[in-house]
Amino acid sequence: MQIQTGRKQMPFNKKLAILGAGNLGTSIARGLYESGKYKPKRITLTRRHIERLEAFAKLGFKVQRDNSAAVKDADILLITVEPQKINELLEEIAPVINADRHIVISCVTGVSIAQIRKQIGKPVPVVRSMPNTAIAIRQSMTCLASEKGNGEALKMAREIFSTVGKTLEIEEEQMAAATALAACGIAFFLRGIRAASQGGIEIGFDSEKALFIAAQTALGSAQLLLEHHSHPESEIDRVTTPRGITISGLNQMEHEGFSSAMITGIVTAWEKAAKVYK
Repeated sequence: MQIQTGRKQMPFNKKLAILGAGNLGTSIARGLYESGKYKPKRITLTRRHIERLEAFAKLGFKVQRDNSAAVKDADILLITVEPQKINELLEEIAPVINADRHIVISCVTGVSIAQIRKQIGKPVPVVRSMPNTAIAIRQSMTCLASEKGNGEALKMAREIFSTVGKTLEIEEEQMAAATALAACGIAFFLRGIRAASQGGIEIGFDSEKALFIAAQTALGSAQLLLEHHSHPESEIDRVTTPRGITISGLNQMEHEGFSSAMITGIVTAWEKAAKVYK
């Protein structure tokens, strides 16, 4: 498994267009801005409701409604529209895409590289990317996939997304799974933190303190795994003792279906992600 973290090299000489800058697109823009490694003046954000990009315009980003104009001015095209809108977008920008110049990076769930290239009608390099909204604070888990022969495009995508979190190269058929575990996973883990904080309120903390304790504990738990390269059970063993407090709580959670609920939720999201684009 090859996990990439922040790198020194960046495609500074390239211009980016983030097409369909909604929640995900603006999160990517925010993360690139916060990294300090990409000048906002080299990034164009497009959206129909351009007034919602006013804050980014003030930061120095170019903002506009015209997707074709943004493509003409860019080298790397990040597509962040919803699946039901990608056909319309690709039809709009296909005439101005230059296969010798442009790289397409799609963050759209369920749409294959072959489908994107067929709609564009040109042999443009295409990379599929699945980040999550933690990209806004440079903590995204971004999965990347491309076809053989697109190594340079994949490297370019990796350079961009490694600036705003960690990246992992996967097979394209695993992209639906990446959507469920990494992108939807943000919501799943947040719901877990919320549940823990509600338990904290039940046992005497006010809501603010309970949420702070739960969130910091979740952060520490994740860091233990990432820094120790350990399995969750090995870290659990460190805090469980015979007839102890922790094991009694864990066992009760399992009796209530904690693990099975999480697994079922992820599988359900995966099944829907595989069918979302038709």
